[in-house]
Amino acid sequence: MAKRKTVLNVSRILVAADDPEVGNLFARKLQSTRYSVSEAKSGAETLRLLRSMRFQVLVLDLDMPDTDGFEVLKVVKTKHPSVRVLAISGYRNGALLEAARCLGAAFGLCRTSAPGLLVETVRKLLGESR
Repeated sequence: MAKRKTVLNVSRILVAADDPEVGNLFARKLQSTRYSVSEAKSGAETLRLLRSMRFQVLVLDLDMPDTDGFEVLKVVKTKHPSVRVLAISGYRNGALLEAARCLGAAFGLCRTSAPGLLVETVRKLLGESR
């Protein structure tokens, strides 16, 4: 009797952050929980990857070069509405995160608290319970 291969439905996450340390940290945390993770270093690269691959979640730094996170968010909501967005901001006053939620981000996290809450928040976005 032949063994069947078990195919796991792995969620694809795109981490968009211009700071390589932040992007790498977020990617490693998500990969350690067995998500498939791609990284983008700019808004333009984020949009290019979104056109070429299917992602379930976008972890989006709002402050990026060339095309900022708000412009990316507008495109995601019109051209990729099934992608759930977690907005990240280094500003502590929360106004940017609130603006991102108004534009369609499902959640927003301050960059300083994001590493500790990242996996839990992504799981919520994906409807996973653990």
